[in-house]
Amino acid sequence: MQHNNANDKWYAAFVLTGEEDNVKERLKYKFRDKNLRVLVPKRKLRERKNGIWENRVRTLLPGYVLLNGRIGIEEYYYLKGIPGLVRILSDKSEPLEINKDEISVISKLICNDEIVGTSNVLIDGSRVEVIDGPLLGLDGLIESIDKRKGRAKVRLNLLGEPRVVELSISTLQSA
Repeated sequence: MQHNNANDKWYAAFVLTGEEDNVKERLKYKFRDKNLRVLVPKRKLRERKNGIWENRVRTLLPGYVLLNGRIGIEEYYYLKGIPGLVRILSDKSEPLEINKDEISVISKLICNDEIVGTSNVLIDGSRVEVIDGPLLGLDGLIESIDKRKGRAKVRLNLLGEPRVVELSISTLQSA
């Protein structure tokens, strides 16, 4: 997910919930000549509907689109005219850059794809160990496990605010 250019910065745009993909396409079209990457992180979850378990893809951070690149004055005013985009998250005078530690966790989860896949976990009593998958090495962020639903509640930080998201897991063995 990361670009090689050390000057690239990450920003978050607040959009209408449910419009993330539409805003992403509008931004990609509007900035097709600029070096701005648009990302809507998603997660794959097992959901039960009418007694049947199915894998569904859901937005990881509903209401947000992530932007990678430089946002100057010209880009900022281009962004303001995008339908569905409410605002760029900013401090007093300029767009607010996402902390490198926060974006590195999100980068690790989604790797080269925008979809967070399933992690395999080993549960031994009250101890949870991630064997493989996107949560590998992020054991400390797991708040709870729901074995029946095959989900882990994971604490992520975005722009200094903690958020709890559910990610798909597969329990390999429990003692």
